[in-house]
Amino acid sequence: MAAPVVACHWIHRALLVGLPKSGGRGIPRQWLRTSAAAPKKAKPGWFRTLLPTVDSRTDTHSNLLSKTESSNLYKLQIHNVKPDCLEEYNKLVEQVLAPIHSGLALPCELLGSWNTWYVHLWHYSGGYPSLTMVMNTLKGSQEFAEFRKKRSPMLISRKNQLLLEFSFWDEPQPRAGPNIYELRSYHLKPGTLIEWGNNWARAIRFRQDDDEPVGGFFSQIGELNVVHHLWAYKDLQSRAETRQAAWNKEGWEECVYYTEAMIQHMESRILIPLKVSQLQ
Repeated sequence: MAAPVVACHWIHRALLVGLPKSGGRGIPRQWLRTSAAAPKKAKPGWFRTLLPTVDSRTDTHSNLLSKTESSNLYKLQIHNVKPDCLEEYNKLVEQVLAPIHSGLALPCELLGSWNTWYVHLWHYSGGYPSLTMVMNTLKGSQEFAEFRKKRSPMLISRKNQLLLEFSFWDEPQPRAGPNIYELRSYHLKPGTLIEWGNNWARAIRFRQDDDEPVGGFFSQIGELNVVHHLWAYKDLQSRAETRQAAWNKEGWEECVYYTEAMIQHMESRILIPLKVSQLQ
């Protein structure tokens, strides 16, 4: 029997009210409490000295790490699709899912939609109230009920995550293709998310030469302490060359060194855009 194909649905990106903008330089120091005096330790490397030391938080992760004047909420829906239902599932998504939302004039738009792993990225304007309104509206939609009824037999399992976007990542914007996309997911050790954000707020500049960053997110509801990085490349060879080029830049090795110790496990998914996707 063929192995089931996992379908991941990026849904529900909502604009929330945030804190003063950090200007893409990581987490402002005034948001963090520096550690109290401690016994002398070995002198850290130069990159390590740039990072704030945090031993207790003064605010939530959502306020410390997410977008500022308009924080972003996402919903990650992972569908495990039966191998013999892939074509039918693909048609159902393209012909029904996006038109339902646009036809009901809901405060959301389909930014990205991919197959192979079936990732759908929705943008919701208006924050949690808009998310709630959309959910309540869809509950009363006969067309959406029929869509779910048709989709249900195609799935083996599904799970959801609500996500926020890191303040130092640009928001996903429509792209001309052809491109492939990579979704890299990192399951972090509890208590390391702020330090991860501070490292990547500086490291992101090493990965911008080919306009490959699409979005960076961290989980709020569902499986916690999970980070997702979404990248775009022309093809797999371009991906390999771009990733290798980062190692020639001073400071990238330091970022990898300090962040890899925070990871419990990680995975990579290659995504191919559907016709309805604004991210091609």
